[in-house]
Amino acid sequence: MKHFHKTRPELREWILATTRAGHGPMDVLRLMKEAGYDAQQSRRAVSEVLEIPLAALNATAPRAGSKLPRHPVAPQMSVDEHTVRITTSVDTPTVRVLEGLLTGTECDDLIAQARPRLQRSLTVDVDGRHQTDERRTSNGMFFRIGESALIQRIEQRIAALVDIPVSHGEGLQILHYQPGQEYEPHFDWFDPTQPGFTAVTARGGQRVASIVMYLNTPDEGGGTAFPAVGLTVTALRGSAVYFAYDTGDQSSLHAGLPVAKGEKWIATKWLRERPYQR
Repeated sequence: MKHFHKTRPELREWILATTRAGHGPMDVLRLMKEAGYDAQQSRRAVSEVLEIPLAALNATAPRAGSKLPRHPVAPQMSVDEHTVRITTSVDTPTVRVLEGLLTGTECDDLIAQARPRLQRSLTVDVDGRHQTDERRTSNGMFFRIGESALIQRIEQRIAALVDIPVSHGEGLQILHYQPGQEYEPHFDWFDPTQPGFTAVTARGGQRVASIVMYLNTPDEGGGTAFPAVGLTVTALRGSAVYFAYDTGDQSSLHAGLPVAKGEKWIATKWLRERPYQR
């Protein structure tokens, strides 16, 4: 393993050239790891050269209690006597399309329970605060972990499917999109170079995977697009798309495409590396 005590001029220039070529800090760290550099010293070098707080980069390192999901691979799985099928599988980024994750009744019940509580959807700004964002034009709400028997059943099914405890998941979010509404391309992982990174990861660490469940089938549009691989997942009632990512994974860029006709209802579950406390 390669070690260094002070960033050498040639390494400094390589880090700068790599970032000028469009690679983020996490890409630089990954490339250094592949080249055999010590992880902690790599973070120190990147912090020094790119003038990024070392604490932010250190926060991306795995901590005690961290757990990554197991990506579904079997063509068909039985979870709590419920059959789920993988109809599409992509390795980079990690994407699985899951058919039959929810029943029709579960979809209808989630919509009915969420509808009276809908509010304008928010995003997290660079300081870790929630904000209204024109890139995200849906309405939504959050269920508390284990809030009802329905929520408990779905959370347990997801936990069994990806082999990660229910405690590592954020509360189930329901989103409602009307014609023309969308969520422009974005990442679900939190950017460690932003000031609010420490705040948003203090209660569960980094996000490591997402599951988007479709509660209805829009008349037209509303799929989930992954531009890096040219994949669009069609929104079909009861199905879902699971995708996992590392911090800084540019290939995990995705978007909720505009609803062209009708409406779209989805349920989203974000998974964290450690137990999440809201």
